[in-house]
Amino acid sequence: MTGILLTCNPGSSTIKLGLFKRKDGTLERLGMGIIDLRRKPLGLHITEGHEIVDIPLKAAVTEDFHEVIDETLGLLTEHFSLAELVAVGHRVVHGGDVFSQATLIDDASLRAIEDLVPLAPLHQPQSVRLIKAIRHLRPHLVQTASFDTAFHHAQADIVRRFALPRELFEQGIKRYGFHGLSYQFIAGRLREIAPRLATGRVVVAHLGSGASLCALANGISRDTSMGFSTLDGIPMATRCGALDPGVPLHLMKQRGYSPEALEDLLYHRSGLLGVSGLSADTRDLLASDAAEAAEAIDLFCLRIAREIAALATTIGGLDALVFTAGIGEHQPLIREKVCDHLAWLGLDLDFEANNENARRISADSSEICALVIATNEEQIMAEDTLRLLARLEGE
Repeated sequence: MTGILLTCNPGSSTIKLGLFKRKDGTLERLGMGIIDLRRKPLGLHITEGHEIVDIPLKAAVTEDFHEVIDETLGLLTEHFSLAELVAVGHRVVHGGDVFSQATLIDDASLRAIEDLVPLAPLHQPQSVRLIKAIRHLRPHLVQTASFDTAFHHAQADIVRRFALPRELFEQGIKRYGFHGLSYQFIAGRLREIAPRLATGRVVVAHLGSGASLCALANGISRDTSMGFSTLDGIPMATRCGALDPGVPLHLMKQRGYSPEALEDLLYHRSGLLGVSGLSADTRDLLASDAAEAAEAIDLFCLRIAREIAALATTIGGLDALVFTAGIGEHQPLIREKVCDHLAWLGLDLDFEANNENARRISADSSEICALVIATNEEQIMAEDTLRLLARLEGE
């Protein structure tokens, strides 16, 4: 069977699109697109082989998103054979306890995804809007959902539980973990390039605008830094990371913060932006001479290292550390600062390899192997879609 698969990976400011050719049960990546929601007018960035095209979009963002998606599909058709489009796979941030693996989207599963909006109020609605827009514009297309939380379902209850009354855990107040598609890809990639390490104790640092870490044992998620929400764990571009719950209580009771103001503070005005007062982008902060910029970077790196050490406790040690995502893959100084905090664990960095963004950045003398591996969430989504489509066609 042949056909084109499209993947949709929505973020807070962009929607990443992947295009794959299905042929005889295998996948070939054809290209990618990015809808930049920050631009006015909106922009579509298309990569096809070595060709890169930037196209302004005429459509405005509406509540149903129909116009943007309709125009985007039309523009993609000029570069790819979308007449052969047979399925669309979506990244959905939260699957709760309902979805432990990817699923076909039908009326029932879409309702279940919508029911989880309260658990991810800033991310889940984007996915729902995209699913409904494509359903409206191309109702014949098969759609699938791949969940960022699903990879972490293997974690033990003792890891997922908060020290709260037991009935709250049964009601879904627990640690879910996120960035699961990225961690799933890295676990699979490790099996290909370093099979011995893949069976060991590994911490993966997914460092981007949103950032978290995951402890793998034999390629299975055993612990992660993000918990009930995408606010938890290490500081991020604009998110606070782990926070004493007394702080939001104090801000609400003593400073008069409303829930909406508190949400804006914790999601949009904290993290690197909040500490530096300058920028949410580590590139800007590393280039700055301001003391506040340096402090934000130092805080970021210290908290990453501290979380790595904590996660190593869950899996009983550390054989390898993997850096991935935008910051993890491309910013040597961040990796250097993190590894410097972990020298006491026997991590010895190869500075030349690190500065060259080599795959292995630890020295031969290092007791812990440090690697840089590019992640590919869209590949996992496409594989999920391919598998579910094959199952549907076989019925």
